[in-house]
Amino acid sequence: MKTRTMPAPIPYRFLFLLALAAALVLSLAGCNTISGAGQDVANTGHAVSHAANSVENHL
Repeated sequence: MKTRTMPAPIPYRFLFLLALAAALVLSLAGCNTISGAGQDVANTGHAVSHAANSVENHL
């Protein structure tokens, strides 16, 4: 019968650096998402404003 050896424990420093890297990647992705959403909202506002001005001119 073979005895199983325990895997080497993962050092806490490695886990900390891995968590830090994941947080950095997620925060950078979040910045791009928020920026894109802001541009979409601004473009929608400009389109609504243009449509309202167009209707006002036709009345």
